[in-house]
Amino acid sequence: MGALDGMKVLDLTQYEAGTSCTQYLAWFGATVYKVEKPGRGDPGRRSAAGDARDGLYFLSFNANKQSLAIDLATPEGRDLFLQLVPKVDAVVENFTLGTMEKLGIGYDVLKQHNPAVIYATVKGFGTTGPYKDFKCFDWVAQAAGGAFSVTGEADRGPMRPGPTYADTGTGMHAAMGILAAYIERLKTGEGQVVEVSMQETVVNFMKMQMSTKERHLPGPIPRTGARFVPTATLFPCAPGGPNDYIFIMVVTDRMWDDLILAIDRPDLAADERFDSWLARSQNADALEAEIGAWSRQRTKWEAMEYLGKRSVPVSAVYDSNDIFDNPHLEARGAIVTHDHATRGPIRLPANPVRLSRSDVKVRPAPLLGQHTAEVLEAELGLTPDAFAALATRNIVGMPGD
Repeated sequence: MGALDGMKVLDLTQYEAGTSCTQYLAWFGATVYKVEKPGRGDPGRRSAAGDARDGLYFLSFNANKQSLAIDLATPEGRDLFLQLVPKVDAVVENFTLGTMEKLGIGYDVLKQHNPAVIYATVKGFGTTGPYKDFKCFDWVAQAAGGAFSVTGEADRGPMRPGPTYADTGTGMHAAMGILAAYIERLKTGEGQVVEVSMQETVVNFMKMQMSTKERHLPGPIPRTGARFVPTATLFPCAPGGPNDYIFIMVVTDRMWDDLILAIDRPDLAADERFDSWLARSQNADALEAEIGAWSRQRTKWEAMEYLGKRSVPVSAVYDSNDIFDNPHLEARGAIVTHDHATRGPIRLPANPVRLSRSDVKVRPAPLLGQHTAEVLEAELGLTPDAFAALATRNIVGMPGD
């Protein structure tokens, strides 16, 4: 049984920031009803897919959910949705600010139908402040949260980070807020609004970098590329491909001793260029050349295996193929195979949070409208004839439409 077994969520999210939130809830056992527009669905279904199939982008963020195709822009669709609200514990949305109110299903309306409902809203810049109406995507939020400014090489301009920290990070923050509100509601019986800003999520992820600001006053924190300190940087490996590197992060004298013994260079301890942290900082290029001479003789996997077993903090630079073909991740079940109805077997990352006795089996993301009829019958008592009548007017969608 999942930890959140019995919790029900109406999911009005799209793309990634909101969908990652509701996927976490589903991964932990909540019943998540993903409400989508008939015939079109979450726009993320077609994002980068290149054809009519649901793309990996959508499949990556919608596992373990049920899809309800309901047109909220129609009075009948809105009425169906509002009938579902008393049946659930939370409603989650990440529409443009004001969209829920235009549809007539804002929080003030929802709490009239379910005073205990938890209403989670994910916005780029929040629901208040001068930028509240600005549209936002992940990298817009990363720029606004400071991440661009500390990413890249020192002699070049700001750089866009690759991973979507703002989207998925905001989803994780929202899920945490919903769970906090859910626990509070178990004690008081009262619902509340959970609001998460993508910009503020990135600012939260910047805390470590911001803690170094006092070293750089009055200027901003500089970009340092892959080099954090002289012995926390990238080193090239054989055979010299674009991702044939290891990253070593040695930050104490004890780790330094472990490193030079591991690469069979104990003489470096007596080298005045490297005999202190300050000296290593002042001679960083020379130090990287010494360690690089060792790493170039080995593949990144050989170097990682060798140094890791000798207490040196190290990792190979994994590329996207490495992640899906790695014995450690495979052994831990961190990558799962979904048998999707239209795509066949696909491999995707699993839930990274593990509960010792509340494991939930991963199910593939649903087809558009796959569960509409059965959920409306189970939750609202809607008959097949009544459903068919609504379907002919495109108020609800048939499975797979």
